[in-house]
Amino acid sequence: MALLNFKKREKTVAPASGQLEAFLQGYSIEVMPRTAEKVENFRDLLPTGTRVYIAHIEGTPIEDMVATAKRLATDGYPVMPHFPARIIKDKATLTDWIARYQGEAGVDQALLLAGGVAEPHGDFESSMQLLESGEFDRAGFKRLHVAGHPEGNKDIDPKGGMQNVMDALRWKQKFNETTDAEMALATQFAFDAKPIIKWADDLAAAGITLPIHIGIAGPAKLQTLIKFAIACGVGPSLKVLQKRAMDVTKLLLPYEPNDVLNELAAHKAANPDFNIEKVHFFPLGGIKANANWAIENGGDAGKPANAS
Repeated sequence: MALLNFKKREKTVAPASGQLEAFLQGYSIEVMPRTAEKVENFRDLLPTGTRVYIAHIEGTPIEDMVATAKRLATDGYPVMPHFPARIIKDKATLTDWIARYQGEAGVDQALLLAGGVAEPHGDFESSMQLLESGEFDRAGFKRLHVAGHPEGNKDIDPKGGMQNVMDALRWKQKFNETTDAEMALATQFAFDAKPIIKWADDLAAAGITLPIHIGIAGPAKLQTLIKFAIACGVGPSLKVLQKRAMDVTKLLLPYEPNDVLNELAAHKAANPDFNIEKVHFFPLGGIKANANWAIENGGDAGKPANAS
């Protein structure tokens, strides 16, 4: 079916604002405890019900993670903390973290990923091992997200290509059939819609039907985005930023994700079965800048929780 629709999909055009607004409904955003501390009131920035991921960077005390989750949950936001396998020492630690999140913040959803460290700190190395532990099912988690990589991942496929990444996704697709939790892929950010569309279509062709929550970098200085993109292993779409950097008239202007999101929104409107379900923002230029951009472009009708 993907091949039959290929020519039709190539003809998508820039969408009207209504298409982008529709595509942004139910978007999510990521924070860290140290960045959340700088936000006086999330309800001035985010619509009610916005899912907020809490990134767990190596060295962050679990107490800080749980306190951030509790604050956001109290303000009425569904919270999805990261569980990075390689910094979780053992099953007892995993059980303790889950109990803290549930007991203090009522958390019932999580993003499971390998984590950004080369060597495991203990028994776990991958998100698949966290899923196999059964701890999230026993705790009654309602939603479990796992990582997706539209442009590959050199940590998983050191020689390039997508073989190991695809094998892992096939495993997660099978696991999805055994759990009561809703599963989805939350992806690394990218800057070009075309490789994102091809990747999503390739997954569907391979029988991987987990909904995709596509990672998008929020507004930020160009130099900041290039730094993060290189550090995070962003692939061919990095050329979008490099090309922009060569234009002196644009070099000092903040990057905004209008182009990539407009193209994805047009594609979704033309192909309703396209497997990208939500947008997930990485606020690399600051939470406020990202939240304001989403409001201005109609995300969840363009109103923060405190709007009258």
